[in-house]
Amino acid sequence: MDLYGKDFIVSQEWDLEELYELLDLAAKMKRDRYSSRWTRILAHQTFLMFFYNPSVRTRMSFEAAATELGGHAQFMTPSAGRFKTDKQAGETIEDAAQVMARYVCGIGIRILEDKVPHYGAGNEMLREYARWSNVPIINMADDRFHPCQGMADVMGWAEWFGEGPGRPDYGNLKGKNFLLTWGSGSLARSWCSVQEALLVASRLGMNVTVARPDGYDLDPEVHEWTRQNCGENGATFSVINDPETGYDGAHIVYSRNWVTADAYQDGMLQKQAEIERAMAHTGWTATVERMARTDNAIFTHPMPVDRGNEVTDEVASGPRSAVYDIAENRLHVQKAVMALTMGNL
Repeated sequence: MDLYGKDFIVSQEWDLEELYELLDLAAKMKRDRYSSRWTRILAHQTFLMFFYNPSVRTRMSFEAAATELGGHAQFMTPSAGRFKTDKQAGETIEDAAQVMARYVCGIGIRILEDKVPHYGAGNEMLREYARWSNVPIINMADDRFHPCQGMADVMGWAEWFGEGPGRPDYGNLKGKNFLLTWGSGSLARSWCSVQEALLVASRLGMNVTVARPDGYDLDPEVHEWTRQNCGENGATFSVINDPETGYDGAHIVYSRNWVTADAYQDGMLQKQAEIERAMAHTGWTATVERMARTDNAIFTHPMPVDRGNEVTDEVASGPRSAVYDIAENRLHVQKAVMALTMGNL
């Protein structure tokens, strides 16, 4: 299967067989992390990391991935240049993308909710870079999707329901019950990670439940894709506004805060208003008592965790928490993405 040169902007745009190819390679790389099979794949090549928003896990994992593949990851922020926006003159994406592509083997871009004027603008920017670049564009998280996180999530779930680290069993996920529940919190988080979780869970045949307060519906297109994915797999998809009953019989619980669909006004994210609105919705925390209603579920989260709001310490640090395994999997998944789309395998 030839994935060389392919962009990775949202998992839904890759065939299921392509996703399995990625995940299979990630597991091999995890089992044999420093094998000489991998350490020359990006020899003498540079991967550009273009960060509009900072991140501990994303920067560290991509830099480590490039190094372990024998290459180099170069860090860049918008302040390093002058880029054209609605409010300032500067270099167009057409020019920037084509110049960058002559220096590097791939371009990763991270742009989240507080750096865009409206929902979807970050994803649109990535697609504009993909239009002009002749090297792969890798989504390091935009305001709609976070495909590398989604792959790390599903790899971690399959390891817990498989034979352990580096030995996932994706067949065991089919028919499992996945609960994505809105979490209380003092943060105004984007939809990107939770929407990828919906897509990957439904692609792999899980029954999906979204629990959220009224007013916190996610992207209608993502809901429709999730519904279609579930239908193709004979699985179910439901949306409820009850913080309790979704836990009943769940096998995987994902508790995360996210903003409302009305978060943008006059070209700006209304962050403080979103925080105040979220804090008014108490009682949406993943607790030991709620986890006891599940079918011995694992707890999953993309991090950073808002402890005490989205989830209690007892759950986040408990024996059924997969959060650190999933954080580690970002490294292995991203090595596989880079190897398949940019490398010489």
